[in-house]
Amino acid sequence: MSGRDLFCQPRRFGRGAALTLLFASVLVAGAATGSLPGDPGEAAPGAAPAGRSEDVTRAAEEAAADGKSPMEAAERAVSRSGDRWAAVYSEGEYEEFAESLDGRYTGVGLEARRERGDRIEVTKVQPGSPAAAAGVRAGDRLRSVDGRSVDGLPVTDVVSLLRGDATDAHAGTTVRLGLERGTRVWTETLRRALLSTDSVTVHRLSDDTTVITVAAFTKGVGDSVRSAVRAAPAGAGIVLDLRGNSGGLVTEAVSTASAFLDGGLVATYDVDGDQRALHADGGGDTTSPLVTLVDGGTMSAAELLTGALQDRGRAVVVGSRTFGKGSVQMPRRLPDGSVAELTVGHYRTPSGHGVDGRGITPDLEADDGALQRAETVLSGLGDVS
Repeated sequence: MSGRDLFCQPRRFGRGAALTLLFASVLVAGAATGSLPGDPGEAAPGAAPAGRSEDVTRAAEEAAADGKSPMEAAERAVSRSGDRWAAVYSEGEYEEFAESLDGRYTGVGLEARRERGDRIEVTKVQPGSPAAAAGVRAGDRLRSVDGRSVDGLPVTDVVSLLRGDATDAHAGTTVRLGLERGTRVWTETLRRALLSTDSVTVHRLSDDTTVITVAAFTKGVGDSVRSAVRAAPAGAGIVLDLRGNSGGLVTEAVSTASAFLDGGLVATYDVDGDQRALHADGGGDTTSPLVTLVDGGTMSAAELLTGALQDRGRAVVVGSRTFGKGSVQMPRRLPDGSVAELTVGHYRTPSGHGVDGRGITPDLEADDGALQRAETVLSGLGDVS
């Protein structure tokens, strides 16, 4: 298992869904109501099921009037709502994730994994990051964070310590790392910084295959994917790797679909029963052989994209069944600045397939060796074309 300090879930992850799951569909709701992740404001009339929304808001307002915590009161109301994806987040958590969707995060620029013996090893250092400036290298052992031993800890907990989630640490705060390299053991104090993410990576698997990996649908991903598609050799196959992609901005997922479609339906969705539709732009590449790789970590906006490419006959989907998160959430600001997220609807693929709780079944099942299977499929698609 590995993790990086840019995509750590907040400290209250255990309450319910991760922020990545909740924000993945916020812009769908925003398209219908004018509410956006950075400015939840007031939900439009009819935007959320009245009972749930009013109960949570009333509980928060009554708590504020009594001098109690609106956030805690809202959490209790949400826990009684029966909404699987509902949750309440502090103002800091909400703003932190909005930053990450904008392609930014606060951290030190490390990626780590747990090795045999429960040791935590640095696997990647982001260029230009505080960790890189301090001389930390891939292969270094991370022994402690702020004096706490990390041996045996889940990687997600280590990442949380690096980011300072327990104290809502911001850019400029310091974190002390205990490190080991060969026989050298030392301590390094780093200052957290606001860094940029790179959600799209591209590499050539062979002269005939380009792999485009999308880690999350942050701002600008659609443009990056389109550029990668245009730069691919003419006639070469493309693997769109969405494994482990937990979602992001729905607008970017639709923009990515537009790179492979010439207009047409991407998904339908409802907000409190009101039906809406999302469409691709025209002019996408509709001829290059395309395989989409998915797994159980492919969710939300990534499932929306996968379903569109599969239903429209544009891609062969290879891998394992996706997560099954197809609901739409609406943000609502509470009196103390915290934000409540409540489910207001669900989306469906172009053929009408409901994703929530079901996921998407790949055309070809593959676990180990999925990338090699994708390359084989591409060679067959190329022969057909």
